[in-house]
Amino acid sequence: MFLSLSAFLQVWEQEEELTERILETLTDASLNQSITVQDRSLGRIAWHLVTTIPEMMSRTGLTFESIKDDAPVPNTALEISNSYRETCKAVANAIKAQWNDQTLLEQRDMYGESWTIGATLSALIDHQIHHRGQITVLMRQAGLKVPGLYGPAREDWSQMGMKAPLV
Repeated sequence: MFLSLSAFLQVWEQEEELTERILETLTDASLNQSITVQDRSLGRIAWHLVTTIPEMMSRTGLTFESIKDDAPVPNTALEISNSYRETCKAVANAIKAQWNDQTLLEQRDMYGESWTIGATLSALIDHQIHHRGQITVLMRQAGLKVPGLYGPAREDWSQMGMKAPLV
């Protein structure tokens, strides 16, 4: 749970950059990759990251210009990546303009439960991390190189003159 806007904004910027690295690696052809026909495609999961930001933040009372949370999945990876970047900037600017540290302690109805806004911001970041993990699996299945985020990806080890760990 976040207790200060500056702490959230610092983590948000870092996590935004990591998500951008993933989204910028996607190709139009990779967007249809899925594990089964019943599961979300890579493109749908990536788009879900974008649309969840305005959907979740609207529940807190934060207002900002953004895409609609029911907007259809774009056909291009570039549009998803650009929309993510724009949405992240819009939410950060709105938070800076509309909230202060005390706002983070306010309770809001979130999906039938009462959460503080600070807890909601933590959930927003955790949600992105969760879905980035799903995206990286689908990226591998689609034949894309996964960028290292919190450490080297499999291909990065050899560039450092080392063998990738087996486990």
